[in-house]
Formats: sequence, C-alpha cells, structure tokens
Amino acid sequence: MSEEIVVQTNRSVENDEQSQQIASTSRSSSLVSEIQTKHPLQNTWELWYYKNISLNFEQNLFKITSVDTVEDFWGLFNNIEFANKLSQNCGYYFFKKGIRPMWEDNANRNGGRWFFNLKKTNLTDEYWLEVLLCLIGEGFGDYNDSICGAFVLIKKNQNRIGIWTKDANHRDANMHIGNVFKQRTSYFGMINFEPHDNTKEVSYQV
Repeated sequence: MSEEIVVQTNRSVENDEQSQQIASTSRSSSLVSEIQTKHPLQNTWELWYYKNISLNFEQNLFKITSVDTVEDFWGLFNNIEFANKLSQNCGYYFFKKGIRPMWEDNANRNGGRWFFNLKKTNLTDEYWLEVLLCLIGEGFGDYNDSICGAFVLIKKNQNRIGIWTKDANHRDANMHIGNVFKQRTSYFGMINFEPHDNTKEVSYQV
C-alpha cells in the first residue's frame, strides 16, 4: 500500500469520527433543548394558602407562588400538601394572576361562586385536581374569561370545593361553567351558585 493511500484512508477515518461526533453533539443538544422547553399556560395562576386565624379575611390569605407553564404547575402540585391533609379551617385558592380571592376585588365584586360540599374523603383531592386541570387547560370554552379562580376548604365535618366567576348576572356563562364543573368532577349531587352580593336575586343550580 502506498503512503498516499494510507494518508487518504486516515483522513477518511478522521472525517467519519468527526461526523459522528457532530451528529452525537447535535442529538445531545436537541435532547437538552427538548427537556428545557416548557409549555406555557394561557394564563398565569397564583396559589394562595388560607388559614382561619383572624376575623380579617385578608389576613388569613398567604400567597405561595405563581405558575405559568404546565411543568411549573405539576412541580407545584406534586410538592404541596394534599388538600385533604390540610388542617381544619384551612384551604387553597387558585386564582388568575392579579385577582385576589376576596369578594372586594374588582374582578370579583359583581361575581359569585359555584360550590358543593362533600364528606371528608380522598375524593376531595381527586375533585380538586380535576378542577385545577380544567382551569389551567382553559376547559370552559367561550367562557374562560368569566373564570376568576377556584378554592378548596377543609371544614370540621365536610370539605367544600368551588369556582368563582366574574358576573353573577351572566346566566349563560354561569350555567355553562356550572355544568362543566359538575361534569369534570363527576359530582353526583346538586351544585348551587350564589352571588357574593347577597342582595342580588340570583339563583342557579345544576
């Protein structure tokens, strides 16, 4: 074999090795990029912790954090206490960023809430997760903008789960939200709606 052929063969091997290295680096970069890519939510949501320690409702609320991607939501949900494990008179509020879970907030002032009570079972956590997924997944169709947030409260003999809406007088929006709420949780009983302002003569049921 001539020296020229040996040189060409060595160069060919080197080129193959370089090509393999480049391909391997490219695949690794692609994998890292895929892992680092997060899936944004349409809205940013804030989780609040509620503990009944004061007659002043606002002083009972503690903002924990906010999430704006699917991955951040699961990171949060998997690292907080299950709702059913919370102490009596405690709970969570999960609201759109900028809306405080208080009747006095401008976004809530004219609104109301759907809610149901259930016995203290593990179903509380299942129902609560289903409601959260419905919120972050914008599961209320044309009436997603009517949603303010949701809550779960742990009481002495029962727990309560509900959804807050913006306009108690918007019958179509509230009935649609109430029906989706009931379907997604598969709750078998009656679900009631009540306005935050009890002077309003509004009453819905699904």
